[in-house]
Amino acid sequence: MQHAAEVGGSQGYWRLRSVVDIAGALLLLPTVACLALILMVLNPMFNPGPLLYRQRRMGKGCTPFLAIKFRTMTCGVQERGANDPVEVDRITPLGGILRRMGLDELPQAINVLRREMSLIGPRPDCVHHAEEFLAAIPEYRRRFAIRPGMSGLSQIKLGYAVGLEATRAKALTDIDYIDRAGLALDLWIAWRTLVTVATGRGD
Repeated sequence: MQHAAEVGGSQGYWRLRSVVDIAGALLLLPTVACLALILMVLNPMFNPGPLLYRQRRMGKGCTPFLAIKFRTMTCGVQERGANDPVEVDRITPLGGILRRMGLDELPQAINVLRREMSLIGPRPDCVHHAEEFLAAIPEYRRRFAIRPGMSGLSQIKLGYAVGLEATRAKALTDIDYIDRAGLALDLWIAWRTLVTVATGRGD
């Protein structure tokens, strides 16, 4: 259970949330499997290389874990720095479609089942970015009071963050979510996430 003094929401909410996380992740697995099969056919033509991308991300309590995503960038590219622009020139056309619809995140359902992530929560930053932000942004540490999410309030409202000021704005939005955590807010975020998937209007 993640309920603590620095986290909003009742104990009942956090118990229910744990159940919903597991049930939701299990329901997502058939979709993940179907999409994986489709990408195994398309990738050799439009996105050559491994199907999955694994990266060390910072989780609850600043504990690293290995996040799983469908690969969207060309193979062999160097990872961007914490303040570098998003790697749009290295995202393949097929990868761009996956990103806009948020489908590249679906394998993180496995991370939810491992209790490393939740369906909804702050975006998990890669470890070396998070270490830089922890040193530079005082508010940033509170994001790690709960598990990171496949989707979340800051992802829906602000998209990707580039630079310290944008990351600070996202951290404050994540803290707002943590303070106001509850079923109604989670349902709104889930709805906005579905709209993004349906319309392809994500970052």
